[in-house]
Parts: sequence; C-alpha cells; structure tokens
Amino acid sequence: MEHMKNSILYETEYWKIILSDSQYDLGRIIVDIKRDVGTLRDLTAKEWEDFRENIIIRLENVLIESFGAEMFNWSCLMNNAYKPHIENPKPHVHFHLRARYRNPVEFAGETFIDEEFGHHYNRNKNRAVSQEVFDKIAEEIKKHLDKTL
Repeated sequence: MEHMKNSILYETEYWKIILSDSQYDLGRIIVDIKRDVGTLRDLTAKEWEDFRENIIIRLENVLIESFGAEMFNWSCLMNNAYKPHIENPKPHVHFHLRARYRNPVEFAGETFIDEEFGHHYNRNKNRAVSQEVFDKIAEEIKKHLDKTL
C-alpha cells in the first residue's frame, strides 16, 4: 500500500492510523493492524479494546471537531486478497473509516461534497488532492488528536 508523504497520523500499541490518499470522503482513514492477522476472529481482546477506545471513539470525535462530520462508515472487507489472479490469498485485517457530511465542507481552499450522504458510499469515487492539501488535512486531524491525549 503506497501512501502520500506524511500519511501516518498516529499509532497505538496494536494499530497504525493512516490518512488515505483518496480524500473524496474528507478525512478518510485506514486503520491497519500491526501484526499479521487475516480474520477478525483472530483479534485479541486487547486489540479490540484498543480499537474501540483509542481509534473508534477518538477518531470519530476528532473528525467531528476537525471537519463537522455527521456520521461514519466503517468497513473491513479484505476482498482484494481473494481476486482470481491471486493463488494464495493472504488477507490482512484493516478498516476503512469514511466520515460522512450532510453539507459541503470548505477546507484548505477546496470544497468537499458528499454526494451519497444518507446512502451507501460509492467505492469507485476517488479524489486525489495535492500534497499541500493532504498535509493540511493531516495537520488539522493531528491538531485535534493532540487535544485528546
């Protein structure tokens, strides 16, 4: 998984929190387990607790404070590991967090519009932003993360 420069927002003992290159959903984040785990059933109680306390609660609050997110879509699909051309699938537990916005959000000179608000998000919609805008999104999130420490 290749990411823009400075994409790691923070880490916990068990998880790495990465700002996604696609910012179609402003503040879209990938949460990646640090160890080699292929199924949710193999996560430990400590990993789940860390995920709830230090990621779900923290990130949802931060995205509300940073950009005014109204709701959140969390997904853990891992389908790509099973594409037909892959002989020995090796799924890896990770989550995608998509903040959802009822109204357009103006940030860093750009307008972000959630055209599917209230509906399932369109996985095929991506939005690349400049490194400068990407860095400003990361800085805004980190500024609010620092308040939660």
